[in-house]
Amino acid sequence: MKKLILSLAFIAMSGFTFAQKTVTIKGGTIVPVEAVKNVRASEVQIGQNVDFKVARDVIVDGVVAIPVGTIVKGNVYEAKRSTAFGTKGRLGIKLRYLNLPSGDVVNFASSDVYIQGKNRTALSVIIFCCTCLPFPCGSKAELKTGVEYDATVANNTTVTIE
Repeated sequence: MKKLILSLAFIAMSGFTFAQKTVTIKGGTIVPVEAVKNVRASEVQIGQNVDFKVARDVIVDGVVAIPVGTIVKGNVYEAKRSTAFGTKGRLGIKLRYLNLPSGDVVNFASSDVYIQGKNRTALSVIIFCCTCLPFPCGSKAELKTGVEYDATVANNTTVTIE
């Protein structure tokens, strides 16, 4: 009886192992992502990690290759706060990769999120010269939660679908 139960368990487990499918996500595939939280240029440092999540399922060959909610990793490459002399804030984040639930890694290429505020330098100089009031700041660069950006898959990547 034990042998029968063990045999059935082995067959059932091997059936699940063979049920896994692999698909190839082609280089150039667009993956819609959105920020997990608000990020301001004045609050981050160059090299800091920023998390995004996949906004919609990515379907390849009729199956979900990249599920919604998968975490995408990015790195800050530029972070300049707006200044009192009216210069604009700037925030640049490079989307790097995502890890699928199967453990496969999908890398991104040419996938930057770049946000810049408005430059108010001319206005700042005019206001100061005419009225001696303090300089107005340029507008801040802020990545807002829920705004969608496109990440581009770097190269053909074969992934396991669970």
